[in-house]
Amino acid sequence: MTTSERSPWHGVLVATPLPLNDDLSVNYARYAEHCAWLVENGCDGVVPNGSLGEYQVLTPQERAKVVETAVAAVGGERVMPGVAAYGSGEACRWAEQAKDAGCASVMLLPPNAYRADERAVLAHYEAVAAVGLPVVAYNNPIDTKVDLVPELLAKLHREGFVHGVKEFSGDVRRAYRIAELAPELDLLIGADDVLLELALAGAKGWIAGYPNMLPAASVELYRAAVSGDLPTATALYRRLHPLLRWDSQPEFVQAIKLSMDIIGRHGGPCRPPRMPLMPDQEKAVRAATEEAVAAGLV
Repeated sequence: MTTSERSPWHGVLVATPLPLNDDLSVNYARYAEHCAWLVENGCDGVVPNGSLGEYQVLTPQERAKVVETAVAAVGGERVMPGVAAYGSGEACRWAEQAKDAGCASVMLLPPNAYRADERAVLAHYEAVAAVGLPVVAYNNPIDTKVDLVPELLAKLHREGFVHGVKEFSGDVRRAYRIAELAPELDLLIGADDVLLELALAGAKGWIAGYPNMLPAASVELYRAAVSGDLPTATALYRRLHPLLRWDSQPEFVQAIKLSMDIIGRHGGPCRPPRMPLMPDQEKAVRAATEEAVAAGLV
């Protein structure tokens, strides 16, 4: 299936980290090269300005330039930026910026400055959907404390506010309930360490973290999983799971950047308040990364 024939949020979309210089400024040239490298290695697109991209600590100018850099590198149809913000007005402005930059869709967290109720969630998604780009909801109740349960997702979809959902709750049972209540709502794998389970449950895409280090092997894993090739998928999943499970840890940004550094892809430091990994964490990430390299998966 070509890019023009599929929905822009289908397939393997990589949530991209930002390569930072030693002074913590953004290295846009490295970021453009990384986006292009991911697509060259089989990934279907990129998701800038998500949590992995440290969007919360970017200036408005940096955040806009990140989107523009990704679009210039791989084309707007392959770019689905995160447009999360504390206020609906600001989220709408980021959606407008994405639209003006040529993006084909956006990803949106629910309101997360406080524990929003259902009315606030519906109004938030309605406002951003009115910008005119398809919206993929991002359900991350662990961090936002606002849970887009299947019943609420079905309402959002029925109203035309969302076309898909990045499911990060970790509860794979939800895939079947979502399919029952909103069969046309596209389920996207939101955490690397439940990829196989959600792929078998009918996911249409994967918003992924660890393909930043091993895109080709990750694409092979995803394609095998969604096609039902269990021998291939299970073998790869078992070998990669020591890395994939870091995507669900609070230190996921540091872990993925470290793995990238180890294989010669510039991950670089993180901006405060994120701190470097603790020695035992770094040891575990290094061991899992080196094992993947030794296995020829990188």
